[in-house]
Amino acid sequence: MKKVVFVNQSTGYLMIDIVNAYALQYDEVSLIAGSIKQNERKLSDLVRIDKIVAYNRTSNIKRIFTWLTGSMQIFLRLLFNYRGWYVVYVTNPPMSYLVSLFLKNKFSIIVYDIYPDALTNLGIKSNNIFYKKWIGWNKKLFAKADKIFTLSEGMKKQLSKYTTTDKILTVDNWSASGMLKPIDKQSNIFIKEHDLTNKFVVMYSGNIGNTHHVEYLIEIAEALRDNQNIHFLIIGEGGKKKMLENKVSEYKLDNCTFLTWQPTEKMPYSLASADVAVITLNDETSSLSVPSKTYNLLAVGTPLLCIASNKTELYSLVSQYNNGKCFDKNDIHSMREFILNLYHNPEVKAELSRNSLKASGHFTYKNAEQYVQALL
Repeated sequence: MKKVVFVNQSTGYLMIDIVNAYALQYDEVSLIAGSIKQNERKLSDLVRIDKIVAYNRTSNIKRIFTWLTGSMQIFLRLLFNYRGWYVVYVTNPPMSYLVSLFLKNKFSIIVYDIYPDALTNLGIKSNNIFYKKWIGWNKKLFAKADKIFTLSEGMKKQLSKYTTTDKILTVDNWSASGMLKPIDKQSNIFIKEHDLTNKFVVMYSGNIGNTHHVEYLIEIAEALRDNQNIHFLIIGEGGKKKMLENKVSEYKLDNCTFLTWQPTEKMPYSLASADVAVITLNDETSSLSVPSKTYNLLAVGTPLLCIASNKTELYSLVSQYNNGKCFDKNDIHSMREFILNLYHNPEVKAELSRNSLKASGHFTYKNAEQYVQALL
């Protein structure tokens, strides 16, 4: 009898698609999660839900507390309720798989974030004793694991310092919704609601946290302030949002609009409202993966303006599909010229849009089946 339990404190559409794929092949499937955010593809009724504390990202203290509490709950659940079950860990909480130091279950790990490497974002340096210990734990546990799944060739290369590459399988992510598609401005309810029908929209939609270089978008807006037909739309929340709003006020810009997170049912319209979509990567982890929002933007056929170096997976993606361009965060002039080129040349914009849409065909939820096939 095949039994598998998944561990993912903060479950979204990617995990739901993966778990659902396993539910078609395994006799019993369980999901240990703190929160489950469902879109149009719902979690299968065949999956048992085992609730733990939800991930709280509002501060570093709360983040670490919920990580540690969740890890202890995961350990106790696996120890007493899932003996003999196969375990698939996701690196949320980051230390979830470390409980297998004390368990006998066979397991694999889906690495969305590489730890201890990502601890540098919390100010923990590589010479820290805890950082060094985690390196040793990785080498021991990755050797025991059946498979290490990850998202990109860059992450695979980074993980190879912990285990052999033949054990690491790269699986591309995919878009959140089958409803995501290009929508003409005249038919877009979001465009009408925010009076953007006659605007060329440069949009950022996502976290506005301390590691996201969204402030450079304000500098581009300032450089384009004389063109009232180009409008900058910033959707999301995070620690930097107030600072960005203050900067817009300081510059006296009237070409920027800030919106909070949009309801799920509005996402197809909000994403499709962009004439150019902006994706930013932080300096510490930019070489490792492609942000999940990228696949949603491909699905609506949007040209991409990426604030990322030419050493990133994102650069490889836009170069392969010719659907945008990557820029150094300080190269405001070139980003301004890129936007103006698309604004003045609709045929160039249309070509990049078609290329994004074509690329989206390689990143669908059918990719979840690769996780199942690897363990059969």
